[in-house]
Amino acid sequence: MTQQGVRWSADQVLALAPDAASRKAGSKLGTAGPWSETGSSTEGAVWGLCKGSGRTPYRTVADIGDASGPAYSCTCPSRKIPCKHALGLLLLWSAGPDAVPEGTAPEWAERWLEGRRKRAAGKHTKAAARSASADPEAARRRAERRAERITAGATELEQRLADLLRGGLARAEQAGYGLWEEMAARMVDAQAPGLAARVRDLGSVCASGPGWPVRLLEECALLHLLDQGWLRREQLPEELAATVRSRVGLPGSADGPAIRDHWLVLSQHDTVTSRLTTRRIWLYGTDTGRTALVLSYGAAGREPEQSLPVGLLMDAEVSAYPGAGQARVALGERFGPPAPTLRRPPGVTTAEAAARYGEALHEDPWLESVPVTLRAVVPVPDGDSWQLADADTDTALPLSLSAHFRPGLWRLVALSGGRPVTVFGECGHRGFTPLTAWPQHEAPAVALC
Repeated sequence: MTQQGVRWSADQVLALAPDAASRKAGSKLGTAGPWSETGSSTEGAVWGLCKGSGRTPYRTVADIGDASGPAYSCTCPSRKIPCKHALGLLLLWSAGPDAVPEGTAPEWAERWLEGRRKRAAGKHTKAAARSASADPEAARRRAERRAERITAGATELEQRLADLLRGGLARAEQAGYGLWEEMAARMVDAQAPGLAARVRDLGSVCASGPGWPVRLLEECALLHLLDQGWLRREQLPEELAATVRSRVGLPGSADGPAIRDHWLVLSQHDTVTSRLTTRRIWLYGTDTGRTALVLSYGAAGREPEQSLPVGLLMDAEVSAYPGAGQARVALGERFGPPAPTLRRPPGVTTAEAAARYGEALHEDPWLESVPVTLRAVVPVPDGDSWQLADADTDTALPLSLSAHFRPGLWRLVALSGGRPVTVFGECGHRGFTPLTAWPQHEAPAVALC
């Protein structure tokens, strides 16, 4: 089932749900009533028949023991992955061996499991073949052509920023969002998606409330700094130049040395736009003490493939992306299925968290936030907002505006009940965004997003 034979918790199973509707529907199927012929194996396979509206029950099987990640199969017509039947089956399995006993997989489940292993092996072989046949000279020429386009776009953007400041910020408010969208489209044409995204963000600053001109000027200054960094990248230290390339939007490769560790899944949360769903998964290396970020993407309306529920521990390798102070890594080979754990990272005070973000800005001036674990804080109201007060000092961190609109805030308040809790989140210039929490006594992690 897992390396230690410990089953997942219900929260960890529900974290696999592609959306709120699937989570709700799967919860209704997490009881023994609709299920028959259920079973599980020590290798992490779970199967069963679920009674539906038709005469023939749905055949559902899940494989959560494979090192490459969870996978599911169901004969229902749903296109969601996992479907509500797979979620319900895993919820029933999480209740214990009395609900889903160990046994031998039926022929239909074993056939799917065997096919999955063969397909995984085939994908690995094809990826190795593509890597071996890549033409480095053609790749170099493509990179040079793209760099020329980005340079032209950055030069044009510098001129537009100068015109904006020369004409006054009031003109930006009068022009509306169209001014920024047209400018962002030019950066897309220049193949600089990072610059395009920052330009679009400027459009949301105008007339966004008291003090917006100051905020707009600050963001324009950061954009100007990034432009200049690209135009003078050859004069920068290599690590900073790599950071500039990443911020502009050039894809990098995770060519850092492989780091093997027992990685604790700290959080998983999605950012959804009309074009893309970005999944951020934070990991903590229990041996190295390193905090790393895994990014996974899904096209509009599609779920990112990578899914790692909070509170799991996995033995795996990661490789770092280039850039000064960059936390992003690529998940490499895994040496066993992830297993639940009660471990948590050591924490710092709120003052130390703020200082850590300040230090990180030296290496990456465009950094929005840093991952931080606060060891003993209490969520307390602060007028119309909330803050995390340090239980051991007289300091506090305000919560970010986005945190106030998440249901996780009230889950955090309820978990604390006025007592100190350990909280992991992202600390930046907009405040602290809590993502996961642990009570002071030994207990599993509670996801807040």
